[in-house]
Amino acid sequence: MKEKGYRLNVGLVIADKQGRVLLCKRKGMNSWQFPQGGIDLNESPLKAAKRELFEEVGIKSRDVKLIKSLEEWLKYDVPTKSRRRNILNKNFKGQKQKWFLFKLQNDVQVSFENDPDNEFDDFKWVSYWYPLNVIVSFKEKVYFEALNQLKYSFCEEFNNV
Repeated sequence: MKEKGYRLNVGLVIADKQGRVLLCKRKGMNSWQFPQGGIDLNESPLKAAKRELFEEVGIKSRDVKLIKSLEEWLKYDVPTKSRRRNILNKNFKGQKQKWFLFKLQNDVQVSFENDPDNEFDDFKWVSYWYPLNVIVSFKEKVYFEALNQLKYSFCEEFNNV
């Protein structure tokens, strides 16, 4: 599971009842992404996903249903110029992610108030493949792979097969 230079992370595709997915805008940038976050020591990927749901976008785990999680881990490298200086991990290369697809079961208010990192400042609900048009280029391959592997379960859930 652990791989030198890669931070373990979860990626979250959250669909509303209409089959749109939640996309968030990075604070102070014109950069959009799915909610994601690190896995804490001794935390399972699913537990991290549920924690990140609440921390990053204010959605409680009781308000979603897990549709699917990917078996394999997907990883991407962060370009050297985009890496934050990390004194604890000088060998940082990128993220290694476990992806989850959740469907909202209840109406919710997306909120960034619980995020200790204050990562996002806006959001929108978009069509399933739209994120591929607006994410940073170094994440494109992982987003395509995650969405491609989740699409059957997504389509089945929304009777879109």
